[in-house]
Amino acid sequence: MSIESDLKKDGIEVIQQLDTLTVNTLARNIASKLCNTFPNFGLDESKLFIKLSRLNMYVAKMPDGMAEANYFYKNSSIYFNEHIPPEDREEFAIHECIHHIQEVKDKKNCLIRMGLCDYTEFKIYGLALNEAVVQLMASKIIGIPKDFVKYYGIDFGTVSPSYYPLECCLASQLAYLFGEDILFDSTLNSNDNFKNAFINATSLKTFYAIENAFDDILYAEESIIKLNNKILEVDDRNKKVENMVNKISQLKEKIKFTFFRTQNLIISSYFDSAFNNISNLEEVENYRRKLYTFRDYLGYSDGYTFFNDYYVEKMNELEHKYNVLENGGVETAIATNTKELNKFVILLRSIKKLVLSAFGIKEKDNS
Repeated sequence: MSIESDLKKDGIEVIQQLDTLTVNTLARNIASKLCNTFPNFGLDESKLFIKLSRLNMYVAKMPDGMAEANYFYKNSSIYFNEHIPPEDREEFAIHECIHHIQEVKDKKNCLIRMGLCDYTEFKIYGLALNEAVVQLMASKIIGIPKDFVKYYGIDFGTVSPSYYPLECCLASQLAYLFGEDILFDSTLNSNDNFKNAFINATSLKTFYAIENAFDDILYAEESIIKLNNKILEVDDRNKKVENMVNKISQLKEKIKFTFFRTQNLIISSYFDSAFNNISNLEEVENYRRKLYTFRDYLGYSDGYTFFNDYYVEKMNELEHKYNVLENGGVETAIATNTKELNKFVILLRSIKKLVLSAFGIKEKDNS
């Protein structure tokens, strides 16, 4: 299929090509910002500028719901929506330039990998996860502040309120658990370091489940956009429109369900495994802090209690682990004295009571 056919299929109609000076200015600014934001990822600013300056860039008409800029790897080109003011193009170009840096092609110029996304003969794996992390990186470069939004009945904070917001929320959870460096490095340099770290911390099955869930959310969102565009083309309300409206409602519920199922899996798979690996007092405190702080990355909705229930359960288990330490069990390591240990047990119990009180849960009497 030709480039023209690909563009036509996606509803993109080229208006004009950007001149060399404009492309070079964008390339120079973006190369500089990428290197300054990610100094440890092996980027060379001069080489990066040359690479980005060779991109073709166009202004084009695009259908409603499509991203404001799109990168096509087949002709190494970026297409900007005609509605974007010239002074705002750089903001949207950053995401697409990262895609250009990511791409790995075979000898036939076929795309085989793009960051966290693998292109096979029959299926693409990790598309949504890659898009989300690239957007996190772009937001970091631009310096977008965290905003609180609501989509599909889910309240959450995000640095990307307009592009892949739900996917970025989940990706931020992964960045918090494993660290931005390993996640962003694997995304930019198309390596398996993040994937291997995730599998080592949880399992291969869990990695694929979460990777697929990202794609499920993205594809459902794209289906909603297509249905909304079809509805706009209909002059009067009829049975066909009602069916499309009902389908949209079903897709929204699917997105909400998939989001929380994925969030819960991220929580339980990581922290269950981490709990089993605790071997000393310092690790217990690190675990408690990491789990407690995870609440800042959550999506919430009315009736969502999984994290609160999970947190209280883990506090009980941590208290038991300290009791084992106190009694000279196998998990001894660096518990230096009983006084220090008792202080920590009291702290754990106080935190547990605060959590229970905050969410209106009455503590069980086990006497």
